[in-house]
Amino acid sequence: MRLDKFLKVSRIIKRRPVAKTVVDGGKAKINGKTAKAGTVVKTGDILELEYYDKYFKFEIVEVPEGNVPKEKSNDLIKVLDSRGIEVDLSSDKEILE
Repeated sequence: MRLDKFLKVSRIIKRRPVAKTVVDGGKAKINGKTAKAGTVVKTGDILELEYYDKYFKFEIVEVPEGNVPKEKSNDLIKVLDSRGIEVDLSSDKEILE
């Protein structure tokens, strides 16, 4: 399954066009390598994602054949890490003033 489709099916990102934009913007890695929207994901892959000001690291537990019910979407991934990304605003004086 393509990465952008997996992000939508697993409900990590709600809409596939948004998933494609995030991934193609260089904000996703599969097994440590920068991924594209069309990268095929497999069970056992480690997915790292920067989305807004958050960082997520998931293990892909299951890749479904198609769409899945909302209740089952959490079973597709295992969250390994989740945290906010610190933004350094000290260099931008206009924002601080």
